[in-house]
Amino acid sequence: MASCVSMSPSAVAPLTVVVGDEELLVDRAVAEIVAAARADDPDIDVHDLLPAQVTSARLVEATSPSLFGERRIVVLRSAHDLLKDIATEVTGYLKDGPEDVMLVLVHAGGAKGKALLDAAVKAGAARVSCAKPTKAPERIQFIKGEFSRAGRQIAPDAAQALLDAVGNDLREIAAACTQLAADTDGRIDTAAVARYHTGKAEATGFTVADRAVEGRLPEALEQLRWSLSVGTAPVLINSALAAAVRGLAVAAQPPRGMPEAELAKRAKVPPWKLRTLRQQARGWTPQGLAHAMQVVAETDALIKGAGRDPAYALERAVIEIATARNARGG
Repeated sequence: MASCVSMSPSAVAPLTVVVGDEELLVDRAVAEIVAAARADDPDIDVHDLLPAQVTSARLVEATSPSLFGERRIVVLRSAHDLLKDIATEVTGYLKDGPEDVMLVLVHAGGAKGKALLDAAVKAGAARVSCAKPTKAPERIQFIKGEFSRAGRQIAPDAAQALLDAVGNDLREIAAACTQLAADTDGRIDTAAVARYHTGKAEATGFTVADRAVEGRLPEALEQLRWSLSVGTAPVLINSALAAAVRGLAVAAQPPRGMPEAELAKRAKVPPWKLRTLRQQARGWTPQGLAHAMQVVAETDALIKGAGRDPAYALERAVIEIATARNARGG
């Protein structure tokens, strides 16, 4: 199932592990835990920390008993990426943590950092497992669940049409469901999906960029024409192309040992986007990436005054980028 276990206020435990590698579902699970804790104690102090923020001093500060008796909830994101000495400190904390501090460990569930996850489970942690949807029927179920959360219904064929229009990224699916629920009335059918998402939802510079760097030239050109026809500014489309190529360059050759959060920051994308970038980077060569970077730089100059036809410049850029992706030799 494409969901996590829901938690009521009474279910909030002193120690919880949220396990999964789908950022959207994990974020929702953490938000539910924090909301449940706040429902029980509106004044609870929340510390939500990424691995790069967790030092020994910060950990002691966040988990030490309060002099004023305030309760706290400490969320350690991407616990699998914690430095070894910090992970050891957290493991020690699991055995003897103060009663007024609730700890939530977020773990991807893989082999990396598994000792900490095992230690938390052994210490009696409540486990919230977030199952990532990997198959189309699971994504369809997720779509139905999104509309159910909004108090709405969507027809099965409409759910499939929405999935076809938006793609497989869970955050984009969720955003599309939210938009459709807000902009329509009654049971959602294929006509509503077509009205709001065929062409319109995909006619963005980011979709053009995604199709181009994936080497899907006919689709990239189709989306480019849609984008221009609905009034998307050429400079925004080229900006999306440039961002996509820069992100690929980072994902294709990541520095060894760099934490996910830092890698995402360098690629200028949210952490959940890294998975998409890694998939898109397959098949690209360093020479191809270098050529793509040169193309977007030239296109930027053409759009901003050196050329007379921005649409032609963008079409040329899309063709060059998609061709560079598909040219295995460089």
